[in-house]
Amino acid sequence: MSAELLVAAVVLDLLFADPRHWPHPVVWIGRLITGLEDELRQRVRHESLAGLLLVLSVLGIVGFAVISALQIAGAIAGLFQSLLALWLAASCLALRGLHLESLPVIEALKEGDVGGARQALAMIVGRETAQLDEAGILRATVETLAENASDGVIAPLFYLCLGGPVAALLYKAVNTMDSMVGYKNERYLHFGRSAAQLDDLLNWIPARLTGLLLVGAAWLTGLNGSGAWRIMWRDARKHASPNAGWPEAAAAGALNLQLGGAAVYFGAQIEKPTLGDASEAITIGHYQSMIRLLYTSAFLGLLPAVLLLGVFS
Repeated sequence: MSAELLVAAVVLDLLFADPRHWPHPVVWIGRLITGLEDELRQRVRHESLAGLLLVLSVLGIVGFAVISALQIAGAIAGLFQSLLALWLAASCLALRGLHLESLPVIEALKEGDVGGARQALAMIVGRETAQLDEAGILRATVETLAENASDGVIAPLFYLCLGGPVAALLYKAVNTMDSMVGYKNERYLHFGRSAAQLDDLLNWIPARLTGLLLVGAAWLTGLNGSGAWRIMWRDARKHASPNAGWPEAAAAGALNLQLGGAAVYFGAQIEKPTLGDASEAITIGHYQSMIRLLYTSAFLGLLPAVLLLGVFS
């Protein structure tokens, strides 16, 4: 993938995000996962084996489809192949989308509509939101923005740089499987294990890169850069996930907040470890600072990717 195409994909994402009326490869991947899950559960009794077959099937189908589509487009015209690659690459990025999806939560809070904010938050997080107060809503919003800075922005950039749209869409396929079946509940504990483990592996480097980029972004935006560095190294490993703690801890330090703590998932309260120090009470201003961190870290990540692609192209 060329540096010019990568920059164009980021610009396309910033301009249009994910318009609902546009076809979207990740939506198609989600439908594929749902269909294959139902089929495999009927045909394979051993849940772990069925889950492994899901991973192999989805990756095989997605990889074949993307490679074939690019080859067919290239056979028609080089420009057509470039445009297809641009659309596929942009569909892997969620920089503008993360911002837009979180805005309804904040707009509801500004209007004093805590109930509306809970409903809007439920659309972007996995935890239950019905009992959250304003501080809990803001904390959950900042946490999901920090975590998805890796999953939705830096990791796709990383894989686009490594292997273009094919590698990035294979990553998104794994990430989508993890978001759909990678839960540690009765239904998915065994079935979703392969997807969750592969997602952990593929996010190992990007999550740590995201943490470092958030530290750099904190310095550049006048936030607590030294706190971001200190808290990231102190608290990142406390998180149950091997990866999510790195961007979340860096964000907590940059914003002088304490993130994590108790949350309810599927009716059960989970005592998550806390990340950061409660130096400040969370406000909408912290959300706005998190948005600055999100965009700044993305552009910090884009710069070396463009330079590397320019050198090796």
